[in-house]
Amino acid sequence: MTIYDLLIQNCNVLLPDFTVLPNAVIGIQDSRITLLEAGAPESGTYDAKEILDGDGKLAMPGFVDAHTHAAQQLLRGSVVDELPMVWTRILVPFESNLTPEDVYKGALLFCLENLKAGTTTFADAGGPFMEMVAQAALETGIRGVITRSTMDTGSDIPAGMKESTQDAIRGTEQLYEDWNNAGDGRIQIWFSLRQAMTSTPALMEAVAQRSRELSTGVHIHLAEHLAEVAHCLTNYKMRPAEWFDHFGLLGPNLIAAHSVRLSDKEILLMAERGANAVHCPHSNLSNHGFSKTPLLMALGANIALGTDGVSATRLNLFEPMRMLKYAMQARHGVEINDPLALPALDVLRMASQGGAKAVMQEKEIGKLEVGYKADIILLDINKPHLSPTAHLPKTIVTAASPDDVADVIVDGRLLVHDGEFLLMDEDQIRREAGQAMLNVGRRANLSLESPYLE
Repeated sequence: MTIYDLLIQNCNVLLPDFTVLPNAVIGIQDSRITLLEAGAPESGTYDAKEILDGDGKLAMPGFVDAHTHAAQQLLRGSVVDELPMVWTRILVPFESNLTPEDVYKGALLFCLENLKAGTTTFADAGGPFMEMVAQAALETGIRGVITRSTMDTGSDIPAGMKESTQDAIRGTEQLYEDWNNAGDGRIQIWFSLRQAMTSTPALMEAVAQRSRELSTGVHIHLAEHLAEVAHCLTNYKMRPAEWFDHFGLLGPNLIAAHSVRLSDKEILLMAERGANAVHCPHSNLSNHGFSKTPLLMALGANIALGTDGVSATRLNLFEPMRMLKYAMQARHGVEINDPLALPALDVLRMASQGGAKAVMQEKEIGKLEVGYKADIILLDINKPHLSPTAHLPKTIVTAASPDDVADVIVDGRLLVHDGEFLLMDEDQIRREAGQAMLNVGRRANLSLESPYLE
């Protein structure tokens, strides 16, 4: 008799080719999917420690947010409708005044919001006290690819945020030693370069070398805005992607967040090197412009999606999927009468399989398949905006939201059931994060006036 740790019965399953298997069963053992088939196992041939009824639900792979900032969770509402430069006026004072306790309280809220929205893996571009983000991820059960943001130059970077090249590398090495593979492998530690303008050639060379030696990844902001392009052309006579490639940083272990202000030549270079472009439609469309997503796709580059953190949006990938699809249609499709500038299923692939590849875990997560990690979300599809429908996967892209997420499983463990987080008190997490928001606002002299917790 087979004994499953968790058995999901009577569910619809989104398969890797984006077809739907109805009336299916998923069996989970030791954090992995060991059974996935139509119907139910023959009575008497199995038992389960826990059974989850999937009737009226769609089981699909958990989303991968491939670019975010947990340490900025307490900035919600603070950068909306603000004039430039938000970086120097708000973000730098905020980050430089965070304490470890602030980061931890905000990170718990960050993990909670992600899980309830169906995001089971996040890739964090770094910030202060990232060991506290790792701790929060460990406690909440989410999967995280965490970095320590490094900056060793930049005229507008305060002394407390800028460090020597050696200290930047040592800091990441320590984080790696302390946290890599924690939580049975759920926590992975990568290197990070904040951006070209705040990284000396020495730091870029050191990050390239140590990431290769440790067989880990690198998370950067790339071609985010025109000032970055001008900086690279003025100082190095190269465009940003070419400058990173000069140090051997463009490759399958690189997350290149934003990737908006790329030339066609740079896009070809990224595709040839296998680097991962991560689009963040909310921040890209509000500050950076339109990406060249169809060209990236045509050249075979891997693309993933990110939220860029919570400061100006809600943490989830449902909205970015829709936003990117219709932005690409408006920018690249309308003028040539092409309704398929960015097909819905390609966007769904970016949020799942594309994200899994970006975090170098494409053989572990991003698909519901026997042998893969059981990172599964179940959507309640018995809702008027989702059914009936002629094509459920496309409707998920165009109409679903975080509020449709009923159950969330990470590494085979049920974390969210019927929309409720099972491991911690949600109200307590919100209250303590609200107090932390007030504390850092006072220290940074920012107008973080009320956490609205009444």
